[in-house]
Amino acid sequence: MKKKEANSNVKLNRSLGLWSALSLVVGTIIGVGIFVRQAAVLNDAGSATGAMLAWLAGGLLTLAAGLSIAEIASQIPATGGLYAYMEVIYNKFWGFLSGWMQIIVYGPAMIASLGAYLAILLGDFFHIQPQWNIPIAIVAVVAVGLLNTFPNRFGAAFSIVTTICKLVPVAALIIFGLFFGHADAFTQSVSDVHSTVGGFGVAMLATLFAFDGWILVANLGGEIKNPKKMLPRAITFGILAVIAIYMLVSYGVLKSIGPQKIHELGTNAIPYMANKDFGVIGGKILSIGIIISIIGCMNGKIMTFPRIMYAMAKENQLPFSKQLAYLNPKTRTPIVSIAAVLAIVIIMICFFDADRLSELCIFTVYCFYVMAFFGVFILRKRHPDRKRVFSVPLYPFTPIIAILASLFVICSEIGSDFIGVVCSLGIVALGIPVYYFEVTSKKNKAPK
Repeated sequence: MKKKEANSNVKLNRSLGLWSALSLVVGTIIGVGIFVRQAAVLNDAGSATGAMLAWLAGGLLTLAAGLSIAEIASQIPATGGLYAYMEVIYNKFWGFLSGWMQIIVYGPAMIASLGAYLAILLGDFFHIQPQWNIPIAIVAVVAVGLLNTFPNRFGAAFSIVTTICKLVPVAALIIFGLFFGHADAFTQSVSDVHSTVGGFGVAMLATLFAFDGWILVANLGGEIKNPKKMLPRAITFGILAVIAIYMLVSYGVLKSIGPQKIHELGTNAIPYMANKDFGVIGGKILSIGIIISIIGCMNGKIMTFPRIMYAMAKENQLPFSKQLAYLNPKTRTPIVSIAAVLAIVIIMICFFDADRLSELCIFTVYCFYVMAFFGVFILRKRHPDRKRVFSVPLYPFTPIIAILASLFVICSEIGSDFIGVVCSLGIVALGIPVYYFEVTSKKNKAPK
């Protein structure tokens, strides 16, 4: 009995500072998108100038979203991020569905797809046969997961180190592109791109997906020092840093090899630039940089998504909530929730197309984003006299821009992948009977 009571008093360790939170924001955003989406954005935009404007527009829209969430985070600094916000702003039902979608499919699928891509890169780098890709992906995911069973300062330190490491090849691309690139790159046009051009809106949509991941740091609200101040700062400065990085990388690549070459090479544009500017060694260094980037991105996601499961289990909203809400007394980490998320990830790596599953959930993620952005107006109306530690700048225009940007993503998804949208809604709907059994029925059966 005493052991049980002692365990119930164990709480998450509130030890993460601003630099740890910043590295998580930057680390979870910068994965492989900036390395592989250059041609896609350029092709849809139709010109170098259009591509640069698309990256800037995507960044500014992401910043509007981040500033809106930052105001909410300063008022609801709880573990679980979006799940906690939806529950407070609306009700337990909407909170549960947002959390369910993230822990059952979206989060595990994102981690699984990163693991699968990492295995491919490691296989190419070390000349390993493709049949070893699945075991390599599983080992990589489990290794990063084990790291996160230690006190959160280890995962945070790893995030800082990998973020710094991934910025080294990024800095090299920027410097060589800016100082050794062709000055006339922006006067060139992509002669045959207009046959498949998607337009500026589609180009901006591609950049929004490359910027996604910034909100995950909010899942650690219960482990960040002074979260009412630190979360808004980490989200705001983290997104601003990524905008600057993405713009400089895109500008450097365009200056170095020009839009026509980028169009011809597709996803191989940046590796070509690395080999061109640095030789074979440069290509190897870039590969190492991308590998580290993926590992850092994976670490951020494995560190944050299990916190949603833990927060839901603490509210007794999931099957086996008692076990999933367990915190290791020594490390103060939700080791059972971490293991549960990793188990789902491994199943996806072995039996499903993780990339496709993560794409299916983009629609529902942005639906919940829209609801969260409306929460800025709801909370202000509900608590008109509440003193806010952080207020979104240029209110009400900033949250309105965030809402419109999310609606643009939602409409684009409906238009381009209607079947996927239906499947995505079906995945969320599977959580409804779970909610009514685990939350409603248990509540009614509880002794009064």
